[in-house]
Amino acid sequence: MKPFHGVRVALALTATCAAAVLISQAVRVPSSVPASCPERWGGDGPGGWVPAATDLDGAGESLVPGEPLSAMICAYPGDSTRPGGERLAGSRILTGEAGAIAHDLGYLPVTTDDPGGPCTQAGGAMTNYLIRFAYPRGEALWVGSAEEVNSCVTTTNGTVGTRSYVGRDITVAYRTGTWSPVRPDDPCHGPTGRRGQNERMVPGEPVSVLVCGQPTSYDGRSPRLEHGRQTAEALAATLNSLDTWTSEKVCRRTGGTRDGDLRVLFGYPDGPPADVRVSPSCDPGVDNGLLQADLGETVRDQVARLAPPS
Repeated sequence: MKPFHGVRVALALTATCAAAVLISQAVRVPSSVPASCPERWGGDGPGGWVPAATDLDGAGESLVPGEPLSAMICAYPGDSTRPGGERLAGSRILTGEAGAIAHDLGYLPVTTDDPGGPCTQAGGAMTNYLIRFAYPRGEALWVGSAEEVNSCVTTTNGTVGTRSYVGRDITVAYRTGTWSPVRPDDPCHGPTGRRGQNERMVPGEPVSVLVCGQPTSYDGRSPRLEHGRQTAEALAATLNSLDTWTSEKVCRRTGGTRDGDLRVLFGYPDGPPADVRVSPSCDPGVDNGLLQADLGETVRDQVARLAPPS
């Protein structure tokens, strides 16, 4: 009977150890991710900084992966003419809103390269923000962004970043405790880009396409024409067939004016549109903010047929 008793003890010890490992994993909090707001902003400009990156699964493909339980917003007000070292002014914890924030930020187009580009240089008020997302198993992830007078900010989780601007939305959430992104009346002036545009000019399977011309001088609204799924799929296939390279976010004007420039927005059942700029008088003439391509006659003619009347 002794050998049998020994086996039972060994099995019990093994089960106990296994349970301890599972419990330890369930409550694990990565030591590299601080649990409270830093007292000072550690970056040297608007946005683009987090106190620590995370090893959370999916953080290399999406700004906020998974389903966080809560979001803590830390605010660091300052001035864009003297950025860096701003002091913590306060924080707000959002619980019921965390999933909505993660959903919207998680759809932004991201890249592991520097997402920077040219900015205007107006001076004025600026508030840097850190958002700490807490997850069910104890993991955490920081996102750093800012509201800034030029609306020219890098938002990052320490692994990937985006230039899509969400500063005003974060300010509203910090002040009110509610995540309610502001959407413009003119859809042609809406959000800029969709996750996956670092890999393809038009990711996924769009169900519509909105082609926007240049704003009119009298009301600032853009002429536009919307098309359905079949047209969207055909245009997306054409754009995705182009040879692309990392966008430099600038083009060289080759003649003509901006009047022929078009903004092409591909719609989806969920999340923001994919955003592609087509500029016939530019070299290169196709740009989605992360990728660029030359504008050949096939794309030029296909988009021209879909453009709103001038």
